[in-house]
Amino acid sequence: MDITGFDIFVIVLVVLFILILLAGVKTVPQGYHFTIERFGAYKRTLKPGLSLIVPFIDRIGARMNMMEQVLDVPSQEVITRDNASITSDGVAFYQVMNAPDAAYEVNNLEQALLNLTMTNIRTVMGSMDLDELLSNRDEINSRLLHVVDEAAAPWGVKISRIEIKDINPPRDLVEAMGRQMKAEREKRAAILEAEGARQSAILRAEGEKQGKILEAEGERQSQFLAAEARERVAEADAKATDVVSKAIAEGDIQAINYFVASKYVDTLGEVVKAPNQKVVMLPIEATSILGALGGIGELSKQAFGKDGLSAMRSGRVPSVKED
Repeated sequence: MDITGFDIFVIVLVVLFILILLAGVKTVPQGYHFTIERFGAYKRTLKPGLSLIVPFIDRIGARMNMMEQVLDVPSQEVITRDNASITSDGVAFYQVMNAPDAAYEVNNLEQALLNLTMTNIRTVMGSMDLDELLSNRDEINSRLLHVVDEAAAPWGVKISRIEIKDINPPRDLVEAMGRQMKAEREKRAAILEAEGARQSAILRAEGEKQGKILEAEGERQSQFLAAEARERVAEADAKATDVVSKAIAEGDIQAINYFVASKYVDTLGEVVKAPNQKVVMLPIEATSILGALGGIGELSKQAFGKDGLSAMRSGRVPSVKED
């Protein structure tokens, strides 16, 4: 079969149509947005999937990655507020939220975010002392996140996280900080030791005070009981003297014998107790002593009764009721 010129024309038209159709079909992968430009101006945004554009009139402008990305911030020197030189680096996480803004509001988005982050790291960390930098990383990260996210908002970018990885002071400064920490710990140890000694001294003094109080209380109680005993003995002696006096007034010879024998026994006891006496000579008739003692017994029976006499023999002083 001969192919005519018309057949060739038709075939060319079909092939051209297929090529034009293929040129207008665009496939956008997941996680990306494509911007479409018409005659150099932004027209619309293609989302993931299959889309059609006008061939030879529309073209793809920017292929924007919409996934969260990591930006590594290189090390840089920072001068703190107290003039300490440190080296710091970090990492930032960002995500493009608006593809046209990220494509057309800033040139080289990643480089812009990197410079913005590094500049604000120097600004934030330079406004703090070295001790604050080493102990308040969360505050530094929070301030950096707030400042950088606010600055990057017109670019259609969301800064989700900024972390300071390392803060490296100079070696001599690290050694000085180590000596300072050691001195501080020794100071705390000395304070705790002194406080312990103070508490121990206070407790010891308190214990001695309580002991002296209890000792004085016991001595006072002992003196009180001794005075009470002497009072009772004195009352008994006074009662006995009163009874003897009445008996003598009535002419009872046994009362006189009791009085003489009592004085005799007291005097004999004092002589025996003398430390320089080894032998006691008694040129006294035994019968007179027995008579005196017999008079004492009879008088005691009359004054105290049988129970009182038994108490006197056992060394106890009975209570005497007045008539």
